Amino acid sequence: MIASPDIEQMDLAGLRKRQLERLQSQLRWAQEKSRYYQQAFAQAGVSWQDLRTLEDLQRFPTLDAVTMRQIDAMDVLTLPLSQILRCSYVGAEMHHVMKLYTAGDVAKNVEMMMRVLQAVGVNRTTIVALPLRDMDSRGMDIQYALENLGATVVELGPQQLQQEIFERIGIDMLVTTPQLVMQLIIQIQAAGRDLSDSVIQKVLCLNDTSIQNPMQRHIENRLQAHVYNLYAPPELGMAGMLYPCESRQGQHIQEDYFYPEILAFHSEKEVETPGQMGELVVTTLAAEAMPLIRYRTGQAVRLEEEPCTCGRTFRRILTPMLM
Repeated sequence: MIASPDIEQMDLAGLRKRQLERLQSQLRWAQEKSRYYQQAFAQAGVSWQDLRTLEDLQRFPTLDAVTMRQIDAMDVLTLPLSQILRCSYVGAEMHHVMKLYTAGDVAKNVEMMMRVLQAVGVNRTTIVALPLRDMDSRGMDIQYALENLGATVVELGPQQLQQEIFERIGIDMLVTTPQLVMQLIIQIQAAGRDLSDSVIQKVLCLNDTSIQNPMQRHIENRLQAHVYNLYAPPELGMAGMLYPCESRQGQHIQEDYFYPEILAFHSEKEVETPGQMGELVVTTLAAEAMPLIRYRTGQAVRLEEEPCTCGRTFRRILTPMLM
């Protein structure tokens, strides 16, 4: 199901116009309000006024995960704390970043997550277990989106109660990480049951480090369920930038909120040949508290320009596993 047809099926000319307008506003906001971007732009000798076309974004400096973990979040922040709704340390203990969000940031993240969930078939009849340990802002967005869609959200609770919950409640979808799915399978098996005997039909996996999920096939075989993947690195602070559609032909990028580039590996230059593999670089288009300008994800992908059979006009990201 397409959640926002007016956006997800927007004509390309209209979408590119919106991206350019939002990109100009985002760069101006970052330069005027963020200490880090003021210094980064000045050092690179660029200004937001230099962006007149989408291609001009290549003149601006890139940012990678290592650098992000070294930057003080308060230097990136564009607003006083009195205007911040949420502060969350996102990621695992040894790989986390502080992310701050305005009410507008949270609303946009929840909107994107609702598109994700509807694309994989979540509706008012869906019963979802959300076993996310130490839930951070990404998990909160998912729970709000599920509840906004009217889905039933189940808290699995302590390990000793999980078998009873699966027996009494017809959970048909899990939203968690690949590691926690495997732990859950093992725990239920230790209690003398097989999770594949449940009515689970879908698993939505949050992947911290990669677009691809190396455990996907194993989880699908163990649970006899479809596995969908969400790329959710801590640096993004959310899990809905990319999402699979019904066609399962790569992952759409939410182009009204993120602008993608494909750079040649170990280079600052954009790939020249359409469909050529390169590194995915993304820029936020409407972030308020912490803009992210030209973030190098480290992910090897190609950008698919051909229309998707699902009807969405958002471009798709294809990884080597899907090529």
